[in-house]
Amino acid sequence: MKYLIFILVFFFPLNIFASSKYLIKNKLEETDNISFKFIQKIGKKTEKGECIISYPKKILCRYDDIYNKILVSNGRSLVINSNKITNYLRYQLKDTPLNLILDKKFLLSKLDQVEMVKENDETFSFEIEHNNNLLSIFFDKKNYEIKGWTTTDIYQNRVETKLFNIEVNMMIDEKLFRIQKYIN
Repeated sequence: MKYLIFILVFFFPLNIFASSKYLIKNKLEETDNISFKFIQKIGKKTEKGECIISYPKKILCRYDDIYNKILVSNGRSLVINSNKITNYLRYQLKDTPLNLILDKKFLLSKLDQVEMVKENDETFSFEIEHNNNLLSIFFDKKNYEIKGWTTTDIYQNRVETKLFNIEVNMMIDEKLFRIQKYIN
């Protein structure tokens, strides 16, 4: 009986960690693309919209605002455009935190290196520190899909993004990610 208690106390928590990490990794490996609605908080400002991510490194987000804001990446460049600005903003994707979030191979390799997956009532999460960027990624406890992330933008603002109405591995037209379509 003492041995059974010893095994349960010392090995059961490790098995929970190992299995959740394994299930998160499996789900991420199986994901080619993801479509979702989001709520994003940057300081006191809240934005909403919907996005499509296609791995590797492509994203299209349409914001629910009066300015018709669009964020799009073709895997190399990131463009932000809206009716509010006279010229679009263009960044090298590698210079933004989205470069890490949109790189499934990078996330999988970092997940392999993670010593501890944090847990709360709804999510598992892990943190990545890379090139002075701290990125926290959250996964749903029920289905192990990505639920959101927290990072710092290029202006040093804390950005918290929560995903909902998630659909995985849909048929997507890759032409959606052509930047030229969104530049006025």
